[in-house]
Amino acid sequence: MILNKDTAKKTAELLLQIKAIKLSPNDPFNWASGWKSPIYCDNRITLSYPPVRVFLKEEIAKIVELQYGKPDVIAGVATGAIAIGVLVAQELGVPFIYVRPEPKKHGRKNQIEGHLERGQNVVVIEDLISTGNSSLNAVDALKEAGAVVKGMVAIFSYGFDVATKNFEEKNVGLTTLSSYENLLEQALDSNYITDKELITLNDWRKSPSTWKQ
Repeated sequence: MILNKDTAKKTAELLLQIKAIKLSPNDPFNWASGWKSPIYCDNRITLSYPPVRVFLKEEIAKIVELQYGKPDVIAGVATGAIAIGVLVAQELGVPFIYVRPEPKKHGRKNQIEGHLERGQNVVVIEDLISTGNSSLNAVDALKEAGAVVKGMVAIFSYGFDVATKNFEEKNVGLTTLSSYENLLEQALDSNYITDKELITLNDWRKSPSTWKQ
């Protein structure tokens, strides 16, 4: 879900400007999953640009408070959302924890790092939503630890149907600053892509796992 269209377009504009998102419909990227893709997103790049990271921090914090009120704890999903999660927690003045993909193999064998008490209200922060599997894995770990997960806020989502289904099945609310649809609109408006390239990018979005350039 997108709460504010202006914020969505501004976020897309910034991510394109700093090349956190790259669109290359004529020379696709190879994802780790094996998918061919005309888009590559690395939101960790935003951390190197103070005005951008401040914008993201403030906008995510606004959404958290508007949607859920001030939570007891902010949780970041490792590793991509740790830094932005810390910034949001600092903005809200609340504790921060982060969730690993799986428990450590040594030491205390933690999956959740930081102090979390049973019954505390938690909002999860993500940098990017693709299928949603890794994000929802973090939610499961938090719930198993006794947290009350109020919802999740992310910087960007590809908007895949499988992600929508996964979040609905887990009954987890998701709000994002921007999405693939907003990105393409902004890219076209700013002449980053042509009308012909827009067709290719929309075709990929319909069937990303089987798309061929």
